Amino acid sequence: MTGSPKLDRLDLRILAQLQKNGRITNVDLAEAVGLSPSPCLIRVKRLEQAGYIAGYGAQIRLEKLGDTLMVFTEMTLQDHRREDFVRFEASIRGIDEIVECHLVSGGYDYLLKFITRGVNHYQEIIEGLLERNIGIEKYFSYIVIKSPFIKNHYPIEGLFPPAT
Repeated sequence: MTGSPKLDRLDLRILAQLQKNGRITNVDLAEAVGLSPSPCLIRVKRLEQAGYIAGYGAQIRLEKLGDTLMVFTEMTLQDHRREDFVRFEASIRGIDEIVECHLVSGGYDYLLKFITRGVNHYQEIIEGLLERNIGIEKYFSYIVIKSPFIKNHYPIEGLFPPAT
């Protein structure tokens, strides 16, 4: 399929429902969005083929597995040429404990989210990054004490008006 299809309100509803429950049956999904099952399934397949749906997965409750530490880290690079950003991003991409990386505007260059076993584990990773000599000028760490809520879905229907 070439190009991305225009999304209507039903497509947006389907996406909103699937991101909240990727295991929903087609029958239940169809009912939730106001379609019959066959047209609903056709729409889901079209959304998958067009790349709107990147995949399906489980949301794991890490606290059930053991203690972890979440740390947000602001990173500033020494230099700001395109190749500096490319080198930095390529170097950290393979670090499993870095679960998010955002290039941001403002007082620093990147906001990273780490999930580690604890403070010592986090510090080992940071020291390893500094030893790689990948252009880190400075970093600031923010240890998460508590997360009152984390939304694992986007407000799709509020962000994107349906195509007319």
